[in-house]
Amino acid sequence: MAPVTSLSASVTERLASALSAALPEAGSADPLLRRSDRADFQANGILALAKKAKANPRELATGVVSQVVTGDVIKDIEVSGPGFLNITLTDKAITENLAARYADPDRLGVPYADNPGTTVIDYAQPNVAKEMHVGHLRSAVIGDAAVHLLEFTGETVVRRHHIGDWGTQFGMLIQYLDEHPHELDHKDAQDAQVSGEEAMSNLDRLYKSARRLFDSDEEFKTRARRRVVDLQAGDPHTLATWQRFVDESKIYFFSVFEKLDMEVRDPDIVGESGYNDMLAETCRLLEESGVAVRSEGALCVFFDDVKGPDGNPVPLIVQKSDGGYGYAATDLSAIRDRVFNLKANTLLYVVDARQSLHFKMVFETARRAGWLGEDVHAVQLAFGTVLGKDGKPFKTREGETVRLVDLLDEAVERASAVVREKALDLSEEEIAERGAQVGIGAVKYADLSTSANRDYKFDLDQMVSLNGDTSVYLQYAYARIQSILRKAGDVRPAAHPELDLHEAERALGLHADAFAEAVTEAAAEYAPHKLTAYLYQLASLYTTFYDKCPVLKAETPQQVENRLFLCDVTARTLHRGMALLGIRTPERL
Repeated sequence: MAPVTSLSASVTERLASALSAALPEAGSADPLLRRSDRADFQANGILALAKKAKANPRELATGVVSQVVTGDVIKDIEVSGPGFLNITLTDKAITENLAARYADPDRLGVPYADNPGTTVIDYAQPNVAKEMHVGHLRSAVIGDAAVHLLEFTGETVVRRHHIGDWGTQFGMLIQYLDEHPHELDHKDAQDAQVSGEEAMSNLDRLYKSARRLFDSDEEFKTRARRRVVDLQAGDPHTLATWQRFVDESKIYFFSVFEKLDMEVRDPDIVGESGYNDMLAETCRLLEESGVAVRSEGALCVFFDDVKGPDGNPVPLIVQKSDGGYGYAATDLSAIRDRVFNLKANTLLYVVDARQSLHFKMVFETARRAGWLGEDVHAVQLAFGTVLGKDGKPFKTREGETVRLVDLLDEAVERASAVVREKALDLSEEEIAERGAQVGIGAVKYADLSTSANRDYKFDLDQMVSLNGDTSVYLQYAYARIQSILRKAGDVRPAAHPELDLHEAERALGLHADAFAEAVTEAAAEYAPHKLTAYLYQLASLYTTFYDKCPVLKAETPQQVENRLFLCDVTARTLHRGMALLGIRTPERL
């Protein structure tokens, strides 16, 4: 089905042609249309144009008004103040445009992007043999929403989970396990009696013991480093133990992502180890091209604008003086793979803001090497820190990092209590299912409704509240509409463009019509928070409409059908918008 031109786009088009008729030298100027409290829209672009053309803005505005044909879409247009235009639309245009969206249930008239390409999104990057903590939440949730948004606009998306599965810590772990085999209360990970969480809890404990010994015993440290060399050389016993760690960790990762209601597929997990075969060549290419130089035995890339506190240049170290490879070698090899093998136009990294300098240096190195051409964009979608209620980084009372599974379990528990309190006709099984959808939705929404680069406070009481900007508020609005549609029985929603609309119906209709613009903007800017803001306003406008406009007891059968239609359009928009954020909308709450 063809995309639906939004009312604001349609009005912009009419004003732009009126503008070029009134002021031909303006060419195709943007009238800068905005929603307004005084009318449906206000056009603010005439002041700047008049200044540029040295014309009187009010006279130019009057000239534009004389060129606009009213009647079908624009009901009324008037000049306000020094040269603003206030525009009111016809009720008929609002209803007809919404009806066109309603006729496209899958996309609601949202267009595909003009020139879709291929984006590789690097997100949800846990570490093997370590439990996931609250710091892993944002990369997973923001990355998942970006995947949904981009795919919906027609982009080809390749997901990459760059898990930490290589390096010194594995030599340390494997050596420790060989010397203390009794410490891993180990049943094979395939054994149904060991859950992913249990196996990971054992591995995590082992990791902490190995780390303590590594930090305190020089001889063990030497043996562990030798074991890293064995791992890199492909020694069969060492590799087999490493593979077991990876397999058990993956079972755990899948269980956590399932709890987060996120799809993570095995082929998309390409960890640091996936680029081992490319590292030597990456270094050779950088050194031969002169992009990287040897400095005190290490292979380094220097930058004029990156200096340490002492004022000396801080290089990007691609290969250490002992021949070991740093993160940069892996990240640069991954760029080569993503650009030349996966044919990506865009590389999107959903990574903590504290790694911004590293990625700035990696991207610049790849540009100098010619791996990031002008037609390939590399972007770090940097996110801030999760804070506790006290505004400090989120920790347990003992000062430990909070385990992600504990956090999610608690969110589901709190949400189940809220659902149980409100539920009149739900079974225990339904309460548990809805509790999970509401709890996980609450955690995701709180994260996504904050601009990614800002820190945010993790406050479960606020997250599962029925009031304010929360996913629960949106889910209840959706469930309430479903309840009305069920009560309507045989009366079906139907658009009646001939009807006059109440002020609350107009406001709701105009906002619902802006869905395509909200989705397009959120996808183009990798900004899920713009979509959450749109959806929250939609639910708020629906609440006002519900308070002021009786639906099933409206005055005429046509008005009942038209209000049911407005309800259903709103519900479909909420449902589709929340799905793009990775959040479920239960039919009953």
